[in-house]
Amino acid sequence: MRIIRGKYGRRRFDVPTNITARPTTDFARENIFNVIENLVDFDDAPAALDLFAGTGAITFEFLSRGCSSVTAVEKAATQANFIKKVASQLNVDNLTLLRTDALKFIEAASRSYDIVFADPPYDLPGFENIPVAVLNSTLLHPGSLFILEHSKKHDFSRLPGFLQHRAYGSVNFSIFQKE
Repeated sequence: MRIIRGKYGRRRFDVPTNITARPTTDFARENIFNVIENLVDFDDAPAALDLFAGTGAITFEFLSRGCSSVTAVEKAATQANFIKKVASQLNVDNLTLLRTDALKFIEAASRSYDIVFADPPYDLPGFENIPVAVLNSTLLHPGSLFILEHSKKHDFSRLPGFLQHRAYGSVNFSIFQKE
C-alpha cells in the first residue's frame, strides 16, 4: 500500500497476504482525491469517516492530506490490525479505529463528518441500499461530501445530492453533497 500525497506521501507499507479486502487501486485513489481536493478545502482540516476501511489506504490518504480527525470503521480483525500497525508506524494521534460492522455504525451514528467515504465489498448483500442509508443518516451535515466506491453495474445518479460519477478503469465513484 502506498500513500500518494501529503505529509505521509510516498510512504509504502506491505499489506499482509491474508487480507481479504479489495483495496482501491493507486490510480483510482489518486484520481478521486484530485476530485475531492477540488470540492473540499483541506486547509480547513475537515473531519472524515472511512466506512469499510479495509487496508486503510483511504484513511491514511485523508490523514496525510490534513484532515483534523479520521474515523475508520473496519469489522475484520486482520484489516483492523494492519490499520493499527500503520497508524503506529506513522505516529498518528487523530485516528479513531472502530472494529465494528459499518452498516450498524451507519444506523447508530450520532456524529456528522465533513467527508464520508464508503468502499463496501461489491458483492455485499443490500449494497444498493448503502447510499440511501448514509444520505438519510446523521453522518452528513449540510455541505458534507459523500463518496461511494462501486462497480459499473450501479447507477446512483437519481439519489438526492448526487453531484457526479467518476470511473477509473473498473473502479466507479458516485459523489454526493448533502443539501
